[in-house]
Amino acid sequence: MSTAQHGPQGIVAPQAAPALPGREQLEAWTACAAQAAQAAGADAHEVVVSASRALSVSVRLGKVESVQFQRDRELAVSVYYGQRSGSASTSDVAPEAIRETVQAACAIARASEPDPCSGLPDADQLAREFPDLDLCHPWAVSAEAALELARECEAQGMAVDPRVTASDGAGVDTHHACSLLANSLGFCGYRETTHHSIGCSLIAEADGVMEQGGWYASARASGDLEPAAAVGQQAGTRAAARLGARKLAPQRTPVVFDASLARGLFGQFCSAISGGTLYRRASFLVDQAGTAVFSPGVNLRQQPFLRRGPASAAWDREGVATRDRELVAKGVLQGYLLGSYSARQLGLATTGNAGGVYNLVAEPTAGDQAELLKTMGRGFLVTDLMGQGVNLITGDYSRGAAGFWVENGEIAYPVSGVTLAGNLAAMFRSIQAIGCDVDRRGGVQTGSLLIDGMTIAS
Repeated sequence: MSTAQHGPQGIVAPQAAPALPGREQLEAWTACAAQAAQAAGADAHEVVVSASRALSVSVRLGKVESVQFQRDRELAVSVYYGQRSGSASTSDVAPEAIRETVQAACAIARASEPDPCSGLPDADQLAREFPDLDLCHPWAVSAEAALELARECEAQGMAVDPRVTASDGAGVDTHHACSLLANSLGFCGYRETTHHSIGCSLIAEADGVMEQGGWYASARASGDLEPAAAVGQQAGTRAAARLGARKLAPQRTPVVFDASLARGLFGQFCSAISGGTLYRRASFLVDQAGTAVFSPGVNLRQQPFLRRGPASAAWDREGVATRDRELVAKGVLQGYLLGSYSARQLGLATTGNAGGVYNLVAEPTAGDQAELLKTMGRGFLVTDLMGQGVNLITGDYSRGAAGFWVENGEIAYPVSGVTLAGNLAAMFRSIQAIGCDVDRRGGVQTGSLLIDGMTIAS
């Protein structure tokens, strides 16, 4: 890894900004590792080699906070001697360093205990088709241009309202990566991706009380990003809107989760049906496949082939083919998220989900957030959550929350300093509607959620 950062003398650019290594170079490094594994007598092997370059800048109150250039390379190898396995990695891709890394993995494997669940995936599960998912759109933005975008974002946000008087900073990030996965079963998959973002966090103040609000844009292609000015304006608007916040009396009330937070609830669901959690029996959804775990109106689908999708991929971390699949149909859990190891632990077959879910999309059942508020009538619109109070074993949920109290379907006043409590199993079964205001910035895509009832404590 190499980096160059902004220092007291100004922006220090890297001595060179070379392009990422091409596929042929990655294949050469992979072949070197494969040859070393075969020479060491390994029964099977898997090699992953990756390279990336990134630029990250941030400003605060118009002044440069940081500029970071980063370049990474890594080769990771796993070897198998029967049911014994070992893994090692290196950032040095010189032939001798690669061979030493393979030797280290082999030594670990020989010293390890046999594990009947270890090993490469079954050959018939590996991806055979490699569609172009349009995931690579490099952004040739200079550090100076990125800083100007960050300044514009922050300035536009602070101009929204005179009460927005301070900033936690604005930033621009761009990332370009390539990787190649190959194994002794003959699989070889090459992937090149980009990811870009603009974000801002601002502070509003009134009567000696400060409130924070933030927003960000994220996309595979820079042309798909919200304009920097719009990102800043949204951050400033959110900060100012929270001024004058009140607490709520303890009560049980309907709740609408903003789309940006609803993603987190479905993310918890994905964690609860992931193989590692299930075979350790550390999930409240153990043995629930084929049962109703959501309300009947909930339909969740994995869509790994979305063009420019945040989590699109034709193969998973093991090279197993991903597939479009229903995870929840009319509230009923259709299956789990399994890689080869966890599937063997459970006596099941891999689902091509080593590495997680690949674009989980919730089917909307209603209009936008405004319509959900009208349907709710009276209750709590949650726009911010704090803390990590989620227990996947029991499903218990308790987090600090802020947002807005709603009366007669309209926002009445801002709320902060409350605790929102419930249980994920009950919350999932109490989802009344999913909005069409879909947040597409991550691998879980959903609109706002209306949940029938949760407990609010001060």
